[in-house]
Amino acid sequence: MNINLAIQHSTITCPQCHAAEVLEIPKGSSQHLYRCSACSAILKPKSGDCCIFCSFGDLDCTSAEQNLAA
Repeated sequence: MNINLAIQHSTITCPQCHAAEVLEIPKGSSQHLYRCSACSAILKPKSGDCCIFCSFGDLDCTSAEQNLAA
């Protein structure tokens, strides 16, 4: 039995100052708010997205869950 316990990460890019930070994608939950460490802007998911990873990340939470299931 091969269990993939890899932790998934996504690079969040702030739309205001364009600073980027790598964050761990939480398993089994969504992250709805994020404060940019560079400019303190509070990021919220865009309309139709479930979390900040889907809106501002280079890897969305759905892709992370599919990769863990593979």
